[in-house]
Amino acid sequence: MIVPLVEAVSDTCGGKAGALGALLRAGLPVPDGFVVSYAAYLAAVRDLDLGESDGPDAMRPAIEARPVHASVIDALGRALDELGDPPVAVRSSASNEDTGRASAAGQHESFLAVRGVGGVADAVRACWASLFSPRAIDYRRDDRPPGDLAMAVIVQRQLDAEVSGVMFTPADPYGATEIEASWGLGPSIVGGTVTPDAYRVAGDGTVTRTIADKRTRLDRHGTRLVVRDVPALARDRAAIDDATAVRLAELGAEIAAVLGGPQDIEWAIADGRTWILQARPVTAAPPPPPSPSAAPDAPAGALTGTPGSRGTVTGTARIVRGPGDFARVNPGDILVCPFTDPAWTPLLRIAAGVVTETGGVLSHAAIVARELGIPAVLGVPDATGRLHDDTVITIDGTTGAVTTTDA
Repeated sequence: MIVPLVEAVSDTCGGKAGALGALLRAGLPVPDGFVVSYAAYLAAVRDLDLGESDGPDAMRPAIEARPVHASVIDALGRALDELGDPPVAVRSSASNEDTGRASAAGQHESFLAVRGVGGVADAVRACWASLFSPRAIDYRRDDRPPGDLAMAVIVQRQLDAEVSGVMFTPADPYGATEIEASWGLGPSIVGGTVTPDAYRVAGDGTVTRTIADKRTRLDRHGTRLVVRDVPALARDRAAIDDATAVRLAELGAEIAAVLGGPQDIEWAIADGRTWILQARPVTAAPPPPPSPSAAPDAPAGALTGTPGSRGTVTGTARIVRGPGDFARVNPGDILVCPFTDPAWTPLLRIAAGVVTETGGVLSHAAIVARELGIPAVLGVPDATGRLHDDTVITIDGTTGAVTTTDA
């Protein structure tokens, strides 16, 4: 029921935990922890009081209403004691997550800064229930039937990172490694709430970089996560230097060799040491950065951002600032938003494209857009103010240009 992370394998603990277990066994730097295996989840849902007509939508409230079994709580307590009962990260590791054909990026719950057996038990139950959240159900609607699903949960020592980021290793051994980095904890990067620095490490070790205006950071304060303003002098300072980018690329190559293919890797630097928090197969590679010498001049009045997902589309702009705007989105609209939360995945199913004010090409929203095959342009400053509802716009997810019909 409780498996040390170093012993985790995909068959019983999910792809996310299985990959971390393989990296630990290879001697790579992964925070210590354990896994609540599929067995605990299956036992918890086996006796749920559901009728034959109840569908996936009924599973989530049924799981949320059932207390975690005492035997699981006892096992969690012993495992936490072995870690020294520190603050921990509690993360999903579902049977359909982090596979070669679907990342399920951001579709299930994760919790940081959790403390104590009661808090961990509640977080485990919430991870189980998130297997049947509306966004998760929508994401996998063409995938395996619900009866084949299971949820394991990873519990790891919390890292208070000074810098965090995401890295995509290349399919070609001599290709470039793409790295994004920003201050503080990683959810601000994967969630797209900050535009990170972007680094491209070529096969010969040459580094090119674009330094972003990183205005906020996420940090742990006790058992809470707090968003803080980045001091003005640090906003446009590089989060990592070129030597660190090269070391990350070398570590990425080791990880890809262990796991057998190009990897989407979440990493963090805490107390001067680099750690690997997640590694999964790259399901949809980002578009290459446009070459300034090859790109055509942008049309007059065009907005520009980071190319996030290939393709060009013309449609009606729909300003979406939060869930209250969801009902206004029509099939074929182009979402224009501050950033996209994973809960917005159903909107990406009907949208023709997406434009965000913040976020990087390796964020969850960009990954899901590429998996769904819709163009995306990220990090367009003040897009929700400069574009307007019902305006016809064209976005080019390969070059990062956004134009209106009268531009």
